Amino acid sequence: MRTRHSIMMWLLWGLLPCSSATSIYAALELQAPRPVSRAEILEAMEQAHGYDPTATTNGARFQAEVLLYLARTAQNQGPSGPPLFVGYSDWFYAFLQVTGRTEATAPTFSRLAFRHKQNVIIDYQPERVIQQVKKGPQPDLAINVKIWWEKTSKAPDEYTYQDTLSTPHLKVTNHREMSYRLLDFTRWIVYDEIKGLTGRPTSGVLGFLFRLIGEGRVVESRMAISPDGIQITRAQAEKAFFDVTTTVTVSPDGFTQKDVPPERPDLQALETLISQELDIEYVPF
Repeated sequence: MRTRHSIMMWLLWGLLPCSSATSIYAALELQAPRPVSRAEILEAMEQAHGYDPTATTNGARFQAEVLLYLARTAQNQGPSGPPLFVGYSDWFYAFLQVTGRTEATAPTFSRLAFRHKQNVIIDYQPERVIQQVKKGPQPDLAINVKIWWEKTSKAPDEYTYQDTLSTPHLKVTNHREMSYRLLDFTRWIVYDEIKGLTGRPTSGVLGFLFRLIGEGRVVESRMAISPDGIQITRAQAEKAFFDVTTTVTVSPDGFTQKDVPPERPDLQALETLISQELDIEYVPF
């Protein structure tokens, strides 16, 4: 359960796409995931427009839009259908095609996900995501997302990269197993119960603070998009007894600034929208 408002959502940028998912589900007597084709992934990615998906700071927005599109399409075809399996290779090459990048010029977060063979499982059956909404609106769509790579003697348990585009600069760590709940409220999106993603600012006042306390664990992130493509994000991270929440404004080209510009009351309204209290009880993974 998570009742907090949202920090560091921008640590989510590199979350994107192990072992046989089919065997895992068979052992639990659940429906085996359906592999999503590269054409389906490409179609979903082509729906995202008006911003640069190769900018690290737009990564979480792009990922959310693509995964929600895939889930919504599958749910429309059959709400009781099997979970979806998104393979790391199909995601990466669809991403290169839609962005016009090559393997050499792909952004760091996408190359690392491909190199570590991060796959994704999407479960969109409502009864397996939310048990009850105790406070706040009911999401229009809620999905479970699990991301992982195969555990082998040669595979690391985590990988880290630096993001110097964000403000402040960030050190981001992806752990071998990650999961979160992705909620679509139409006008805003929530990443909740995030597990397996850590990081810390490396510049500014927050950088000094996190040098003292170490990496924080990202637990929640919320975002809303203005008509002119500006992204407002509130994200939360925890470390020991510290709980840090911040608001970030992200332009379509990926440039970020802390807080919301005072001359934009429309963006301040979006910040108010995503700051409302939520109290959701989830079905255990």
